[in-house]
Amino acid sequence: MKSITSVYKIGNGPSSSHTVGPFHAAETFGSRYPDADAYEVTLYGSLAFTGEGHGTGKAIQEGLPGAKILFDRETKEEDLPHPNTMLFKAFKDGKEIAATRIFSIGGGSIRIEFEPSEEDKEVYPQQNFSEIVALCNQENISIIQLIYILEGYTLRDYLKKVWRAMQEAVERGLNAEGILPGGLNLTRKAKYLYNKRCYNESADVTMNRLIAAYAYAVSEENAAENVVVTAPTCGSCGVLPSILYYMNRERGFPEEEILDALAVAGLIGNVIRTNASISGAECGCQAEIGSACSMAAAAVAQLYQLSIDQIEYAAEIAMDAPPEIPEWKTGSAVPPDEAVLVSHMWDEIRRLMWDYVGIVRTNKRLARAARRLKTLRREIRDYYFRYLVTPDTLELRNLAVYAELIVRSAQKRHESRGLHYTLDYPRQSRKAVQTVLDGFKG
Repeated sequence: MKSITSVYKIGNGPSSSHTVGPFHAAETFGSRYPDADAYEVTLYGSLAFTGEGHGTGKAIQEGLPGAKILFDRETKEEDLPHPNTMLFKAFKDGKEIAATRIFSIGGGSIRIEFEPSEEDKEVYPQQNFSEIVALCNQENISIIQLIYILEGYTLRDYLKKVWRAMQEAVERGLNAEGILPGGLNLTRKAKYLYNKRCYNESADVTMNRLIAAYAYAVSEENAAENVVVTAPTCGSCGVLPSILYYMNRERGFPEEEILDALAVAGLIGNVIRTNASISGAECGCQAEIGSACSMAAAAVAQLYQLSIDQIEYAAEIAMDAPPEIPEWKTGSAVPPDEAVLVSHMWDEIRRLMWDYVGIVRTNKRLARAARRLKTLRREIRDYYFRYLVTPDTLELRNLAVYAELIVRSAQKRHESRGLHYTLDYPRQSRKAVQTVLDGFKG
């Protein structure tokens, strides 16, 4: 297998071959002739015919500012060494000082005419993950140790660039507003999603909302033809950065551990690309999004220092297609016609919990709350099976269950502790009492 660096390419979206590859080519050519005072790039084949729609010219100018872009639509594809051919020229004082043909060969990779490619170099003698696991077990080393042994510790410098580019894409996307290019008049949603905290939002909902906002942010930057990282493609570039950004910012994992997670994720992407495909054109969405999900799952497993077998299992589960869900049978249920009942019961539970089970409690108040909740749960159950299920009905049912759990637990605690004061038991017990409810039936 080749180096992990071939999985992560930094460049402009929205296409690995039409923007990331050309950006890479422009940057490479410019670094060879920094003294030139003008550059010209001619695009041939597919790049010439679809490059304007893909933003190929913008990508090249990101890597080679000021370059003049020409589209040659006359040269036939059969006369070209590759469908995605670019001719780069450098000038000094009006004279041509260099001309090089570079090919965008897919996945953000490039090949320079008449030159061996660094990406052709085989770094991993193993061809699949089973062989990697066997070697790690044989040598008694971790997967991250194996990666640095075979890649060299200089890989870390490249991963730092990748991580920086990922963070910048998230942050740009979270701050951007307006309509995305492409003619469909799609409005950016990342900033709205990031700032739109729901009423009474739970920790799990907050986590999902933030990760989704980060993923939207990167994907919208990709659609806007801005700089992203293939992970493993432009089409799936939002998945891995969103997870790692959340783990870094919200869960406190330091950059050093994020880089190790990136390395492990890159190896998973490498295995998939070697043995299957990461190309949506070849294998559909699962090749891109499925691969990205496997990479993200492996990255999180590495952050939590799981074993190599657990990392493999996490990546495998993430790639698996979801099981088929049987058709929902509604029986004799009909559409709800009394939504006010749901709203009324919802308000009653909240008021009851506030008045009887809040900061100051008594045995009598808790008993009243328990009796009323029992009645409410019977009414909710009747409503639940009589009418078609709606999100509000589900939320009401769950709210009533949690309320009853809280009341029953409070009745078992014969003391005042923490924020809750019980008039019948004003003192705190010397020993904390177990209030786990065994055998509760919802």
